[in-house]
Amino acid sequence: MRQSQLFTKTRREAPSDEVSKNAQLLIRAGFVSKEMAGVYDYLPLGLRVMDNIRQIIREEMNAIGGQEVLLSALQDPEIWKMSNRWDDEKVDVWFKTKLKNDSELGLGCTHEEPMARMLREYISSYRDLPRVTYQFQTKFRNELRAKSGIMRGREFLMKDMYSYHRNQEDLDAFYEKAIQAYKNVYERAGIGDKTFVTFASGGMFSKFSHEFQTICDAGEDIIYINDEKGIAVNEEVLQDDILAGLGITRESLREAKSIEVGNIFKYGTRYTSELGVTFKDENGEDQIPVNGAYGIGLGRLMGTVVELLSDEKGIVWPESIAPFKYHLVNAMPNNADAVSYADELYDLLTLRGASVLYDDRDARAGEKFADSDLIGIPYRIVVGKEALEGKTLEVVSRATGEVIRVDREELLPQ
Repeated sequence: MRQSQLFTKTRREAPSDEVSKNAQLLIRAGFVSKEMAGVYDYLPLGLRVMDNIRQIIREEMNAIGGQEVLLSALQDPEIWKMSNRWDDEKVDVWFKTKLKNDSELGLGCTHEEPMARMLREYISSYRDLPRVTYQFQTKFRNELRAKSGIMRGREFLMKDMYSYHRNQEDLDAFYEKAIQAYKNVYERAGIGDKTFVTFASGGMFSKFSHEFQTICDAGEDIIYINDEKGIAVNEEVLQDDILAGLGITRESLREAKSIEVGNIFKYGTRYTSELGVTFKDENGEDQIPVNGAYGIGLGRLMGTVVELLSDEKGIVWPESIAPFKYHLVNAMPNNADAVSYADELYDLLTLRGASVLYDDRDARAGEKFADSDLIGIPYRIVVGKEALEGKTLEVVSRATGEVIRVDREELLPQ
């Protein structure tokens, strides 16, 4: 990508009504655009980051047996009435609409009910279980508060996975695999060392759940962490019986603000029983499958990375989810030889499969470097005098500021 042709431009200031750091930086750097409170557009750079996050999650869900699907966002009220979740007093985040014939529809806030109804068509025997499906799909939630940038949206992209099992033992075993898969996601996204499996309330989904909470001063939650076991308890369920069940004491906990970056639930036969899902066991008897659900908001994860991995200059992307690996900056745009050298290097890097944003703009070097820091691509390659003299290229690490000098051939992927 040549930066002169990039759809977006950087901005010195974020919108005056934007209070969250993640949205301020992402808007200024040209990753997202704000439509209204809780609703954001993802621009070319932002979409590349989202796609990288999506691919990490996809690989980890596939590794534990997930099969990717895509369900509709428009929801049939009848199946939600079966589970008693159509009533706004039960689920207060519904967006509801009507067809021209006055029939009411919902915009999906989650997909337990439609996934369970679909399952009725595809399982009949214990031999058909377990089944694990997941999707990346836009969700709609009528949030009262939408002041956390892309971390709390009214419209957002979510990975939601659903698993169905013959018995509790099978669900429990899969649930542990899901916990590890989630840990892998956060590790690969660059925040694994600050993210804890957290015992929590199930909210509108179940009595209890596990959350994945990332320590961050911008967080909306309070958690209590046991560092020895690497687990935490959400403030809302900080009770002696729960601590005893986890084998920890209040004295062993430290308090921290945190951001919820994922959650998982064991439902038992909730949703499968209401939606009439059954299978024949080994004795030919009808049984109801037990199930679980597993969610990650991609924008929330992206926003959390920005909140944590940024500095006074801008964003600091981990290489795993960065929009590009290299930011090639021609520091001498008015020098014909420098332009020719940078153009040739860009062609060679892309030809050999490197991921490169090339700042070929006619702008001052200082402006280019400031924009490069703001955008936060992991490595900046500078074409300057030393490169033209046939010596070395300067490569700057965005994360550490370390500067190394390399020959051009050393830089090119083999």
